Amino acid sequence: MLKYLSKFLYILPAKKISLILLLFSFLLVSVLEVFGIGLIGPFIALANNPDIINQNSWLNWAYEQSGFKLTSQFIGLVGLLVVAIFCIKSFISWKVQVYVFVFSYRQQGLLMRKLMHNYLSAPYSFHLKKNSAHFIQSVVTDTQTFANSVLSTLLTTVANFVVMLSLVVLLCLTNLTLIVVVLGMALPLFILFNRFKDKLVQWGVEAGQANEAMVRIINHGLGGIKETQLIGCGPYFEKQLAEQAQRYATASGGFYAFKLSPRIIVETLLVISLVGFISVYLIFNSNTQSLTSVLGIFALASIRLIPAMSNFMGGMSVLRNSSYVLDKLYADLKELKNLEMEQVPQSGTHLNSGEHLGYKSPVNQIANFKSKIALDAVTYHYPNASENALNEISLTLQKGQSIAFIGKSGAGKTTLVDVILGLLIPDSGDIKVDGNSVYEDIRSWQNLIGYIPQSIFLIDDTIERNIAFGVPDHLIDHQRLNKAIQAAQLMDLVERLPKGIQTMVGDRGVLLSGGQRQRIGIARALYHEREILVLDEATAALDNETESLVTEAMKSLSGTKTMIIIAHRLTTVEHCDCIYLMEKGRIVKSGTYEEVVLGEHLLSGYEQSKN
Repeated sequence: MLKYLSKFLYILPAKKISLILLLFSFLLVSVLEVFGIGLIGPFIALANNPDIINQNSWLNWAYEQSGFKLTSQFIGLVGLLVVAIFCIKSFISWKVQVYVFVFSYRQQGLLMRKLMHNYLSAPYSFHLKKNSAHFIQSVVTDTQTFANSVLSTLLTTVANFVVMLSLVVLLCLTNLTLIVVVLGMALPLFILFNRFKDKLVQWGVEAGQANEAMVRIINHGLGGIKETQLIGCGPYFEKQLAEQAQRYATASGGFYAFKLSPRIIVETLLVISLVGFISVYLIFNSNTQSLTSVLGIFALASIRLIPAMSNFMGGMSVLRNSSYVLDKLYADLKELKNLEMEQVPQSGTHLNSGEHLGYKSPVNQIANFKSKIALDAVTYHYPNASENALNEISLTLQKGQSIAFIGKSGAGKTTLVDVILGLLIPDSGDIKVDGNSVYEDIRSWQNLIGYIPQSIFLIDDTIERNIAFGVPDHLIDHQRLNKAIQAAQLMDLVERLPKGIQTMVGDRGVLLSGGQRQRIGIARALYHEREILVLDEATAALDNETESLVTEAMKSLSGTKTMIIIAHRLTTVEHCDCIYLMEKGRIVKSGTYEEVVLGEHLLSGYEQSKN
């Protein structure tokens, strides 16, 4: 349990003082609960025997101070005070319970933001090991499970435990025989929980894995809806979804069946225990008057004890069942924390080992770039790979120059670009801008770069919001927006559309052609005024006519922007100042287009290998 609590506190966004305040509020409610119920027995005894007023010094003093002439009037006043105490107790209990649920949902929102921040800030290598279903389930579903099934359940379980403990003490003070009755009810529940504790965890794992699998299957089936419909593989995804849904139903059904059992068992045992207690009491005692007050306390205590005990056992079951989600969130946050610490480069690099790569620098801070970029013996090795993906890559890029990396698949082009982008951190070597390592402040280096991949990611929104990606509407600079549209050769498209830049592009830009999506990607990079443009096979999936439009847009930026291009079709890099031919993670030749492509007769062979 201590390990469970340790993980819980690590994940919880709230300050720990807030939990201490909640525990004090639970204690207050429990004291009021016991005090209120404890008054019932004496009040019943007082109502049955008014002579108690004369026998008890406190009651006698209160009776004389009240001014009542009849004891029945005084007893009625005492009854109203008991009712008032119960009302106050109930109101405070209600407020505490409402606060617990509000607190839990507030923590869910904070945890969602915490996870989203950590995932967005995580090293690119972390995302290579996970799929989108994992992130969606963690941020949306697992945070909800944490709030409802872990945090809220843990707090209410603690509250129920305190209430149970207080009521047991009250029953012990009232009649020791009653504690035997309580233990008789609790023992079977403890045996039942201990018998199924491993099964509860297993049900939680099954439900969690099935839920993540369902998200992944939906992503696969609907994410490529065009291919799904054309191939006719819809039934395949439907069958997969049905299998996981059945798996989820079986696990959840088993858990909820178990969760219902404590209440039924407690109610049954209570009836057995109550009748048995009365029978035993009457056999050994002839004073039925004392039995009345004892039963009054026991009856009211049972009204509160039954739900407290059943809720406590149900809460323990939920906590056990939710351990899979707790472990999953803990593992992600712990791994992300370790990755942040491990971002300090190893001793074999040229990087400043005293810095954590500047990931916490201001988002809008931009590195100074006046002269050149230099790669110095950059080497990178993927985890679990047998060979280096990059081997001591060195080159110099002057500001305003355009360079291209060419080579067959697996040559290391994309890996090199990912290293340049700051997404992958080299095992050794360095990247310097005007003599300063980019790893001293990686965020300000990335603020220089505009990235245009082969498949542009577009949100289901307007052209305007896709170009000014991530910028709130009231902060969009329309002059800069129009300038980016013109430079990306998009003006003709915008002018033809009835709604212009307010035109919706559809999910992932489905309403636009490939060339239009690529030019929006270029416009996005230009709008954000990035000095360096990285084009990763940006024209690979385009037809010749569309490719020429995108190439024209790229050529128009030559000299004004520094460009790094991965080429699919070699004719698209004719305008580049320098071409680098890569093989097996090394640069084997560099020079002009004529020297590298035409001089080595690469054009026809390279084009054929790609077609």
